[in-house]
Amino acid sequence: MKILLSLFVLILSGNIFAQKDDYKVVSVGFYNLENLFDYEQDTTIRDYDFIPWGKKAWTPEKYEEKLSNMAYVISQMGTDLAPGGVSVLGVEEIENRRVLEDLVKQPAIADRNYQIVHFDSPDRRGIDVGLLYNPSHFTPLDKDKIGYPQYEGDTVYTRDILHVRGLLDGDTISFVVNHWPSRYGGEKRSQPRRNRAAKRVRQLVDSLYSHNPNAKIIIGGDLNDDPTSESMTVHLKTQKKLKKVRDQDLFNPMDDFYRRGLGTNAYRDNWSLFDQIIISAPAVNKKQDGYFFYKANIFNKKFLVQRNGQYKGYPFRTFSFDKYQGGYSDHFPVLAFLVKKV
Repeated sequence: MKILLSLFVLILSGNIFAQKDDYKVVSVGFYNLENLFDYEQDTTIRDYDFIPWGKKAWTPEKYEEKLSNMAYVISQMGTDLAPGGVSVLGVEEIENRRVLEDLVKQPAIADRNYQIVHFDSPDRRGIDVGLLYNPSHFTPLDKDKIGYPQYEGDTVYTRDILHVRGLLDGDTISFVVNHWPSRYGGEKRSQPRRNRAAKRVRQLVDSLYSHNPNAKIIIGGDLNDDPTSESMTVHLKTQKKLKKVRDQDLFNPMDDFYRRGLGTNAYRDNWSLFDQIIISAPAVNKKQDGYFFYKANIFNKKFLVQRNGQYKGYPFRTFSFDKYQGGYSDHFPVLAFLVKKV
């Protein structure tokens, strides 16, 4: 047993991985694309900042540069262990389906033939979540959007939760894409909204477990909370230690990053880890057939980091307030690697 485990670790961590046929690895991830809007006005939503005559002077040229930048990031994600790139990617802060259609046509990723799952959300700015998937790796079986009730008098309308269940190389896995309510108005005042989102996701998880106790579920996105927040530990009921994960639990591998001072977005010189990946217990069980969780990662390569100025060391973003920076996003993407015997 020790010999097999040592070989497994060596295969995954060393350069000989690509030369072995014992295990196959895929990467999945989540990425907040920081206001990926098109440049045409939609009178049904509040997109008036992102038009050529709006506050951000959002022109076709800037839109095309933004698409190219986002595609380049996606083209690099996960390729260190999965040369084919990210197989399934949840995305947040997108205006509509059109921007995803334009994104997947970008030269950096066009050959992957990414397909799209998207629903419109009630967010008043018009921002939604979506899912991109490589059809050579993943086949959707069903998809739905899940809202959650507002408190009486609460006028904040936020993004729906996207649930896509499908076959990842024949292995049934559910992906749950989130963009929980922001901290507008202060963390404490806005916390009940994120708690409601966490409760709704937990209800979905419990429902999936009730139909299949061995359900493999990957939850992620921009949660606007850290791994130690009440929404995560109390309402979503995540576990921070892999050895403590039991049947129908959820494991949060991002907790370790957060406790080491790492984050995915920064504000006033403080790092937060709002972008997270949470894994269901059956998906971390190496004894299950098919894919199981190997490790998580914050994709924070040097080209994604601001090199100078007031925000040196922060994610290199598209805008600083209303000033165009020509960067990528104010969030780093997150990844999970899954492996299976072949």
